[in-house]
Amino acid sequence: MTYEIEIGRGKRGRRAYSLDDIAIVPSRRTRDPKDVSVKWQIDAYQFEMPVIGAPMDSVMSPETAIALGKLGGLGVLDLEGLWTRYEDPQSVLDEIAALEGSVVNPETTLRLQQLYSPPIQPELITQRLAEIRAAGVSVAGSLTPGRTQEFYKTVVAAGVDIFVIRGTTVSAEHVSKNTESLNLKQFIYELDVPVIVGGAAGYTPALHLMRTGAAGVLVGFGGGASTTTRRALGIRSPMASAISDVAAARRDYMDESGGRYVHVIADGGMGSSGDIVKAIAMGADAVMLGAALSRAAEAPGQGWHWGAEAHHQELPRGHRVNMGTVGTLAEVLHGPAHQADGTSNLIGALRRSMATTGYSDLKEFQRVEVLVSP
Repeated sequence: MTYEIEIGRGKRGRRAYSLDDIAIVPSRRTRDPKDVSVKWQIDAYQFEMPVIGAPMDSVMSPETAIALGKLGGLGVLDLEGLWTRYEDPQSVLDEIAALEGSVVNPETTLRLQQLYSPPIQPELITQRLAEIRAAGVSVAGSLTPGRTQEFYKTVVAAGVDIFVIRGTTVSAEHVSKNTESLNLKQFIYELDVPVIVGGAAGYTPALHLMRTGAAGVLVGFGGGASTTTRRALGIRSPMASAISDVAAARRDYMDESGGRYVHVIADGGMGSSGDIVKAIAMGADAVMLGAALSRAAEAPGQGWHWGAEAHHQELPRGHRVNMGTVGTLAEVLHGPAHQADGTSNLIGALRRSMATTGYSDLKEFQRVEVLVSP
């Protein structure tokens, strides 16, 4: 059976589905939401909810990473962002929030590039991670593949619990004639901490990442609220199909490796509670949230949201977008909600969806029936 359709006489392509294209289906059984467990564990680290704060300066600061950890999630600090370039980045964050102009204003992009031009200071990496550790929550930091060789020893020495290597797309086999490539398999083997890598959006690249020894694989690129990767690079993989493909790679890798389980983490394009529900239904173990958490009153972006793509020095492919503020971080995650659009009480909505369809934990919920409902 083939799922490819003819685009033209010389090219065929597979039909893929976004999270907006699917819906979950209630079963014959329902449960009390209080009886539903949304706990998630990766390696030796257990969390009360399957939520990871995206390593974006508009979302995660040391303070918000700590707050998210105390609420039951995992905050990941961008170790190439403002917090490792400035001793006190608050004035820079204030300036970004106050920038004038529309989303597509070139002057805003230029100013972002200028503000992110100071060098990364290794001592600030150590200091920021120490702040999070002192609060007694799990410590996670993120580097891009291009910076990992340069700073990973500093990160590990600082006592990071979970190391994230995150980029637009990360492969197990990067080929370059100009620079020495990061050997992911060797790198992960030599580390004593679990590593989450990504993004990947297909079966084969995800399977190769799993074979490197990664504890988790990030799924998705080009679908976040602040990115223009599809417009700039022509790259996009609709999330529902991408998560399902990577979940299939996880299943086959378990057979291949004799039972080693690699976590699938949906990353991008989940701005509402319904998106989170459907991501897990498609096979994700956890979700990495950016836009959804940028709406919290404590978010460093002050209602504005941007990612590393927005200040890329050579090829920016993202914007600063106004997400607004809907409540405190606790209200965004656990309620009570005062909006009816799925932007608050994200975990309460996940619990209710699982209860409505009769499932008691996340792993069971991955078996829920779905249908295509554009």
